[in-house]
Amino acid sequence: MNELLDAVSRTGAQPPHTTLADTLLLGFDTETTGIRPGRDAICSATLVLRDPKIGYAGDVTAEWLVNPHRPIPPAASRVNGFTDEYLQEHGEEPAEAIDHIADVIATAQNANIPLLAYNAPFDVHMVEGDLKRWDLKPLAERLTGGELLVVDPLVLDRAVSHRKGHRTLTDTTFYYGVEPHGDFHDATADTVAALDLVAPIARLHPQVGALRLDELMDWQRGSHDRWTESFNRHRIDRGRAPVSNRWL
Repeated sequence: MNELLDAVSRTGAQPPHTTLADTLLLGFDTETTGIRPGRDAICSATLVLRDPKIGYAGDVTAEWLVNPHRPIPPAASRVNGFTDEYLQEHGEEPAEAIDHIADVIATAQNANIPLLAYNAPFDVHMVEGDLKRWDLKPLAERLTGGELLVVDPLVLDRAVSHRKGHRTLTDTTFYYGVEPHGDFHDATADTVAALDLVAPIARLHPQVGALRLDELMDWQRGSHDRWTESFNRHRIDRGRAPVSNRWL
């Protein structure tokens, strides 16, 4: 963790006109006991600092294994491979681990380095839920700007690729020709795979690569709203209830 925090701290603040194709990124992924922030908890997490000029070879990585003090349902255990016994024996205490994770994220944010995560609201809300659970300083109070700067490859892909079918991380990396480094549903492998998506998306869709940091959040929110509207029309046409989910 110290190596990653030092690497992030050494970077100068990126100007707002930096483009997505050229920006440093802090990749993030979690494995959890379930999908309900505040009730379920993080049991492993990875943060990866990516310099687009170097790529994977220059990544600086920190990993956390956390004792969530929550039982892991069998379904979640089958996905991430963790058991209660393993995490109790090997996991770091959550208050310390989650505080470290939030510190690295905030340090990067204050240098205008976006947090990148695939389906980002899930991981962001899980961190926020654990911070609240352990009475730690919220992310918003650690930021000089007050708002998270986030890149979500799922939102980017939905906006520009109109293919049919599923858009899991596995499906999307296959579509863009990204070779995984490790097995999916491992926080580190998933983080690297999500980071690896930015270059091919930006190359195939230059309008995405040209997005500036100061317009990323509004662009992604608008893109997600348009996708939700289209998705709901599809659901209503098939007699299903619409969904209501804003993006960050």
